[in-house]
Amino acid sequence: MHAKLQHSKDLLQKIESDYAPNLVFACSFGAEDVVLVDLISRYAPKINIITLDTGRLHQQTYDVMDACRQKYGIEIKVCFPDTQEVESMLTTHGANLFYSSIENRKMCCAVRKVHVLKKVLKNQQAWVTGVRRDQASSRQEMQEIEDDQAFGIKKANPLLAWSEKNIWQYIEENDVPCNALHAQGFPSIGCEPCTRAITVGEDPRSGRWWWEQEDAVAECGLHASPLNMNK
Repeated sequence: MHAKLQHSKDLLQKIESDYAPNLVFACSFGAEDVVLVDLISRYAPKINIITLDTGRLHQQTYDVMDACRQKYGIEIKVCFPDTQEVESMLTTHGANLFYSSIENRKMCCAVRKVHVLKKVLKNQQAWVTGVRRDQASSRQEMQEIEDDQAFGIKKANPLLAWSEKNIWQYIEENDVPCNALHAQGFPSIGCEPCTRAITVGEDPRSGRWWWEQEDAVAECGLHASPLNMNK
């Protein structure tokens, strides 16, 4: 664990040195992301922290957002989807369009997340995420520093090699604020209508869009785009 922690610190400081101030951490306030909030506030404070408010988040997510803001004395920029785009989507397809088809679910994720992040990253050189390889099969080939073709900038994944046990050890040892839903069986937390608790033995991503067929990729589009690996 010590070696992984030191490696992540070094990586954060390297990307801060290489890309700040044109560098953001897109934080969803899940367990991995609050670890990064703690690490960034301690070791790489020039990394700007942003979050995407889709308009459908859990109250517990807002609670941990405020807890982090207070504990670390940091500024968190909250980014919202385009109002007209959301209005048009809901008028045409309804408020719960994501349940009707994978295409509609991906449309909702695109409007509420992907389009927002694209706008945020337009003038950035790199962005940071809290993804880990063992979260999903779709993340096995990710690298710590990649060329993100979807957004046209560098993407850094400082916790890629961390295990779930590593994450919770760090949270407990450093008294990091975390989302109360984790204690209720939510390993992966997204929008409220698209996230559920899981049972023992289920895949950690099975709580996301659980109504879709088993072979569907449980990604919103932020991390599922083709990547050109470049260490």
